Amino acid sequence: MANSLSRTGKDIAEVYNRHKDMVYRICFAYMKNTADTEDIIQEAFVRLIKAGTDFTSHEHEKAWLIRTATNLCKNNFKHWWRKRENIEDHANLQAQNEFEIDETFKLIMSLPGKYKTVVYLYYYEGYDSVEISRILSKPQSTVRYLLSNARKALREIIM
Repeated sequence: MANSLSRTGKDIAEVYNRHKDMVYRICFAYMKNTADTEDIIQEAFVRLIKAGTDFTSHEHEKAWLIRTATNLCKNNFKHWWRKRENIEDHANLQAQNEFEIDETFKLIMSLPGKYKTVVYLYYYEGYDSVEISRILSKPQSTVRYLLSNARKALREIIM
């Protein structure tokens, strides 16, 4: 894709349609409610439009969106007015794109924040630890450590 000035509305729509569900799930894992999730998604795609990044492939584009959405979610929690919300408060909400929250996803969302993204990318998006380390700019050993600890935490929750 060329830089943002030569991207057409059709190009942007294609990128949005390709990655909206994945970005939604990542943001929802952090934000835990539909309204905040949609705000972050909007900001992520606005940044994509404004960015002059030349993507070498759809995977590069996807990795850029994952990183941007994750950083936007984390930055959102740094504001003094932001409070953490309980998943139970939003258990009955259904997303507009009909993203279903199953029991497994609820368990993953109950994990500490440092585990959510790596577990989601590994199990839901199919990335391996090498790709996740590149996307999140973390050492491969850290990604494997986080996955291992997340599995242990999930076992403890289930048992």
